[in-house]
Amino acid sequence: MRLTAPAQTTYRPGDFLLTGPQGALLGRGERAVVESLADLPEALRAHGAGTVVVGAIPFLPGRPARLVVPERLTAPTPVAARAVAPVRATVAAEPSGDCYLTAVGRAVERLRAPGGVAKVVLARTLLATAEEPFDIPAALAALAARDPGGNTFAVETGDGTLIGATPELLVSRRGLRVLANPLAGSARRDADAVADGRAAAALLRSPKDRAEHRFVVEDIAERLRPFVRDLRVPDVPELLSTRAMWHLSTRVSGTLVDPAITSVDLATALHPTPAVCGTPTDLARAAIGELEPVDRGFYTGMVGWTDATGDGAWVIALRCGLIQGATARLYAGAGVVADSDPAAELAETTAKFGTLLTALGLGTGR
Repeated sequence: MRLTAPAQTTYRPGDFLLTGPQGALLGRGERAVVESLADLPEALRAHGAGTVVVGAIPFLPGRPARLVVPERLTAPTPVAARAVAPVRATVAAEPSGDCYLTAVGRAVERLRAPGGVAKVVLARTLLATAEEPFDIPAALAALAARDPGGNTFAVETGDGTLIGATPELLVSRRGLRVLANPLAGSARRDADAVADGRAAAALLRSPKDRAEHRFVVEDIAERLRPFVRDLRVPDVPELLSTRAMWHLSTRVSGTLVDPAITSVDLATALHPTPAVCGTPTDLARAAIGELEPVDRGFYTGMVGWTDATGDGAWVIALRCGLIQGATARLYAGAGVVADSDPAAELAETTAKFGTLLTALGLGTGR
């Protein structure tokens, strides 16, 4: 992918933005809208060799994606974060904390029954209504500064602007090189350095979190295996930190067996991972539909880009919220297994909300 002039510019509402370790790009305008993934190959062919498609794909299959060919694609200019002024707003949990505890408890009952779902990821949302429209550019600058090693994004969905700072790369393709970086197993960070170090060490030793993480890694490796050779899957996870959370992380890599396989082919083969849905996928999706009262939309879907050569990068839409003027719906979830503690899962979602709450000037957690 080659960026076009002007060499750099800053985000403004309506743009597509993705910045992170895999690179940074900003798409402005809509040269064409791609109605579905089935139309993607034709759109890439129709607009020439340098065409790039950017956008988002929702969590549920069959729901409309939001993909566009930008009029202009540039490298975004880094914007220095400024102090985020407190925003006057009402914030309501949907579902409430008590309802979420009940949902996790019901999920644990199912997980302990033989022959059923083995893991399910349950999410909850916060709905914030402010007195004035949220400042999206300022929030994006704050997100990028808060977690410079993460992936900050903004994409228009048709119902608002989805913004976030996800730590998780679903998959990237550069030539024949393929990389996936699944995260599973989390612990809340602590302001005290000693306690924070203990939390990280405990996470790395935790049999529950290590088992949950290994399951996700093995699932991703099996899904990639038909597409790559020289598959490399480390035996031991690493620790990855954001400002709010510690995560167990594994980088899975390999070499494409066929150059015709695109980044979108790889992303759709991996999505949804057990880290954002559960397993088996169909049973976990059904449980999510029954136990989550608010539709996820693009939350835990994919945000990214692909070009005419098949190169591209797709991140999982986590630590995110949908902004519509003075309204923001924020999303956070936790992986539930048979020995999960509902109170611990509620606390995990509360910690994850902190990233976007802080960037929007809404406080630190609910």
